[in-house]
Amino acid sequence: MTPRPLAGSLLRLVVFALLGAIVLGGYAATQVSAQGDRDERRSADAIVVLGAAQFNGTAGGVFAARLEHAVTLFHDGVAPILIVTGGKLPGDRTTEAATARKYAIDHGVPANSILGENKGRTTLESIEAVAAILRSHAMTSAVFVSDETHMLRVLRMASDQGIVSFGSPTRTSPTDTNGTRRMNSMLHELAGLAAYYVGVGRFIEDPAVVNTP
Repeated sequence: MTPRPLAGSLLRLVVFALLGAIVLGGYAATQVSAQGDRDERRSADAIVVLGAAQFNGTAGGVFAARLEHAVTLFHDGVAPILIVTGGKLPGDRTTEAATARKYAIDHGVPANSILGENKGRTTLESIEAVAAILRSHAMTSAVFVSDETHMLRVLRMASDQGIVSFGSPTRTSPTDTNGTRRMNSMLHELAGLAAYYVGVGRFIEDPAVVNTP
C-alpha cells in the first residue's frame, strides 16, 4: 500500500471512530437523561441516599437536596430503613454518612431505622458496602436517592451487585437545576459509565463529594 492510500485509510478510520464515539456518547446521554426523568419510588426494603460534600457536619447544597428527598420518602412510608453512605476526605472531621445520619434524626427519622457505611469514597465503593449491609439484614430491594444525572450509573452498579433497585432522584439538586453544573455533571457521568464498563469505576469520584457545596 502506497503512502497516499494508507493515509486515506487511516483518515477514514479516525473519522469513523469519531462518528461512532459521538453516536455512542449521544445515546448514553439520552439514557442518563431518561433515567433521571423517572421516579420509580415504590415499597422496598430500604431507601439508600448517596453521599456528597459536607462541611464539618453540615450538608452542602447537593447533599442537603438528596437528604431532604430521602427523608421525605421515609416519612411517606416507602421503606422502613434508611441507609446513609459516604466516607470522608483527608482533613474532614466527620463522614458524609455521619452527617446524613444526624440530618435524618433531626428531621424525624428514628435512629434505630438508620443503617450506614462510612468508608466509601466513590459511588462503587458505597454501593458495594450497601449491598453487604442489605445481605446482612436479609434485605433485597432498595430505592436509591441521588441527583438526576447520577441515577443511571447508581442503578447499574446496584443491579450488578444483585440489589433489586429503583431510582427516585431529587428534583432540587444544584447539580441539575444549574445549567452549567448539569452539563459538567453529564460529562462526568458519561466518563464514569465508560470507566465502570472497562473496570475502573471505583476510581471515579462523585464531583459533588469532592468539591461542590
